[in-house]
Amino acid sequence: MIAIGLGFGATLEALRFGFAGPWRAMILRRDPSGIWAQLLAIGIVALFAIPLINSNSDEVNAAAAPIGYAMVLGAFVFGVAMQIVLGCGSGTLVNAGSGNLVSLIALPFFAVGSFAGAFHLSWWTGLGALPAQNLTGWEGTFTTLLVLSGVAAFLWWKAEPQLRRLPKRLILAAVLVAVLALLNLIVSGQPWGVVYGLGLWVAKGAYFSGVDLSGSVFWTAAGSLERIQASVLTDYTSLTNIGLIAGAFLLAFWRKGLSQPLPRVPMSGWVYAAAAGFLMGYAARLAFGCNVGAFFSGISTGSLHGWVWFAFAFMGSYLGIYLRPRLGLEV
Repeated sequence: MIAIGLGFGATLEALRFGFAGPWRAMILRRDPSGIWAQLLAIGIVALFAIPLINSNSDEVNAAAAPIGYAMVLGAFVFGVAMQIVLGCGSGTLVNAGSGNLVSLIALPFFAVGSFAGAFHLSWWTGLGALPAQNLTGWEGTFTTLLVLSGVAAFLWWKAEPQLRRLPKRLILAAVLVAVLALLNLIVSGQPWGVVYGLGLWVAKGAYFSGVDLSGSVFWTAAGSLERIQASVLTDYTSLTNIGLIAGAFLLAFWRKGLSQPLPRVPMSGWVYAAAAGFLMGYAARLAFGCNVGAFFSGISTGSLHGWVWFAFAFMGSYLGIYLRPRLGLEV
């Protein structure tokens, strides 16, 4: 899993494949290329993952989650926060690994937010939710690919005519990310995720510091408590996250070193970046994942919540783009 994480980190950093930036490019410049690459990668994974899960449901799991008030609110807030710090879950890890100071500030708060969101998750889900719904089999695969194609066509229609192209760099990135995501699914038996691993690190620190976790249904559940007490090297998501940071670090160091200029951000801007990092982690837990765990892995394994997440996170991105310069993070 470390090797798969290294592959993710190196690919995302080297080929500039991400989520927050491409969404911003579509909103501000009507450039759909980055989102097209995301949809291509999701489609490749779905083509193999949905049938695989359908025939091996005891060994391979989908990123299924209920659709409810908490999920919708969490997705929207996540969309806002990720545009404030210009990085989603995987993007924050990659940017932190490559030496981006804003992401280095946001990352620990993201982890704390993920822990806190999981701590309160049962209260939020108690507000009401529909059962998890998954598209299965070849019918589910066909439906997923059809909707992905429809979204791609809609973006082509909304795009600036001169930007209606998908660069070879992004095609290569999409294929590599899809291959790595499929390897992640096959090796670990679970889809690619980010948020759980970050919250788990804080939960471990809290547990071994004597913090009482009995008030949390999530962290006292048998599976979570077992992971808290075990080595971090036994958790697949943690291993992937560690590898992702290391892969981005090694690639960035090899390419240009880590001597990035200090951003000219006022003190209040750093405070907002930390707050946005916390909100991003908290909201991602309520929404059952970030751009990776909910959007990418949700849709590619047939979960309908991935589509709802995408819609509300994209709407939140509009607000986040509006707020970012007003919070002193663009000078």
